[in-house]
Amino acid sequence: MVVEIKEYQSAGEIVKALDDEITRTRSILGEYLRRLDEIRTLAERSKKVRDVVSKLAGKKTTQSTLGEIAFGDLGVVLDATPLHELTAIEEAVRSQQDRLLKLQKALEDMKWADQIGDAEGLKFMVLENDTVPTQILLKIS
Repeated sequence: MVVEIKEYQSAGEIVKALDDEITRTRSILGEYLRRLDEIRTLAERSKKVRDVVSKLAGKKTTQSTLGEIAFGDLGVVLDATPLHELTAIEEAVRSQQDRLLKLQKALEDMKWADQIGDAEGLKFMVLENDTVPTQILLKIS
């Protein structure tokens, strides 16, 4: 989570920045969803093969953490399977969907900005959390 303050000259600039972020997030989300469909099919086939082989061998399949190493807060999966990749992409998709909803809500909340227009000498200081506006400080200069 990155919190920063950005300064804009008009409410229209804020709306344009939000539109740009929404477009960028939709593009990223679309790519993740495409990859998710591809890896989901592969992960399902991989799981079926593992289940069949385990059944023939008379052993139960388990989700083990073998091959996973932690370096502080960073996890490293050695010899990642399609199931590992599926889990990672699903998490990325959920995160991008959540971000998109927050951006769209922020854009909707900016409807009042049309009433201000371009006011001379007015600056907009925007507190953003991961590029999503959370507070706008109107500053007269």
